[in-house]
Amino acid sequence: MTIRPRPPADARPSRRPVRWGVTATVWALVLGGLLYFFAPDSSEDAPPRKAATAVADSRGTTQRTPPVTAPPTGPSLPRSTPVRLRIPDIAVNAPFTDLSIGPSGALDAPPADDTNLVGWHAAGVSPGQRGTALIAGHLDTATAPAVFARLGELTRGDRFEVDRTDGTTAVFLVDSVESFRKDDFPDERVYSDTRDALVRLITCGGAYDRKAKDYTENLVVFAHLDRTA
Repeated sequence: MTIRPRPPADARPSRRPVRWGVTATVWALVLGGLLYFFAPDSSEDAPPRKAATAVADSRGTTQRTPPVTAPPTGPSLPRSTPVRLRIPDIAVNAPFTDLSIGPSGALDAPPADDTNLVGWHAAGVSPGQRGTALIAGHLDTATAPAVFARLGELTRGDRFEVDRTDGTTAVFLVDSVESFRKDDFPDERVYSDTRDALVRLITCGGAYDRKAKDYTENLVVFAHLDRTA
């Protein structure tokens, strides 16, 4: 059983809290065993992660055979810090902030007083780089809708763009938009290792549980790098 920590009780506000796009439930996995999968390659020429297979020859001597690794199938970009997310279909035009690990062992949320801000796991894969990049945003705050309030309106085939500090713009194509209960979140599917350039846009969803002071689901947009602009 995986124990996913939540922020300390004394750190939670007594009123309806700011709705953080990715709960500690989701991020604890990122910071645990699967963080290995998110560690960026030092260059685009870095070899894929793989394991060699041991076999025995006719004399009983164990030998190593070359591993078989599926090649990447799509485009990619070198690592570069994202600076702005643009999703025209839902009127999103928001700057990025770096998110780091907080005292609770989960990823810190973007500032609660800024409803037009998205965060990315700065120690992980950057959007456009090979691997799975994570972009999170608030669904709402205690008083108003936030940057990802309309995220659920996206559909397969929609596009969004990430401007990067190296001057490139990564254009992503939406593959699917799905909601998952937080107590049955498909960690491996969302965060699994990949040699393609993928992005997950994540926020809260479902009903608001007043007793738990949290939403019951996470909304995830699955997307892949389509091209650069």
